[in-house]
Amino acid sequence: MSTFEQTEQRQATPLRTTRPGSDGEHLVQQRMGTAERADRFYAEQVLDRLNPRMREFVARQEMFFLATADRHGDCDNTFRAGPPGFLHVLDDGTLAYPEYRGNGVHASLGNIEENPHVGLLMVDFFRDRVGLHVNGRARVVSDEEMRDAHSGLAVDPVPGRRALVWVEVTVQEAYIHCAKHIPHLEKVPRQGRPGRSWGTDDVRRKGGDFFGAAAEAPERGVFLPPPRACASSWRAEAERVVARAADRSPGAGGFSGWFSRGTSA
Repeated sequence: MSTFEQTEQRQATPLRTTRPGSDGEHLVQQRMGTAERADRFYAEQVLDRLNPRMREFVARQEMFFLATADRHGDCDNTFRAGPPGFLHVLDDGTLAYPEYRGNGVHASLGNIEENPHVGLLMVDFFRDRVGLHVNGRARVVSDEEMRDAHSGLAVDPVPGRRALVWVEVTVQEAYIHCAKHIPHLEKVPRQGRPGRSWGTDDVRRKGGDFFGAAAEAPERGVFLPPPRACASSWRAEAERVVARAADRSPGAGGFSGWFSRGTSA
């Protein structure tokens, strides 16, 4: 392409005037003297969608890390795994993954109920030794609704991998996690070893009391949980808190609620 054609192409491309990231990170960049380097990363690496190479990368991942926070900003980070493709690329702006049966706490779903902002980190330790960050807004979708909208979704034959619900993520940022500190690992063949215990309640196969927390339970006293608030009272308070947060953060959006389609909790 000639210099004239390159200049003409640049002139035809719309200007990007919004800097990705938070006000806090921009302030720290100025304080640390890295603003110019950060702007170069924003310009070259941060997308608001998944390009073809990102979509191919996502489609073969067997695990990712998920960050959520509740309406107060208290955070949770967790791990999700499944067969390759369990994190579905619905289109270049949307991902979805199934929530399998777990310990019944539903910390991530609970946070999404209050605050839709999520962060996904996929790390390929085995082949490309690189990572992909995806930040976006999530909503919880019933299995029936997801399959009505996307008829090509297969039903997983493994009981522990059948979706209880789905989490659908609208992509807002997608960018690389560089390879320089990612270890290169090798998968160990499973010959002669039991398969993965998807959905099991067997304490031993789940890891037992590995960290000794249950053994210390008597020292912490009897657990007597307080009465639970009724769903309508909880929702009213959540709506007030999230509305106040939205007032402080223009464009944050209001409280969406369970399944985000008006279904009562």
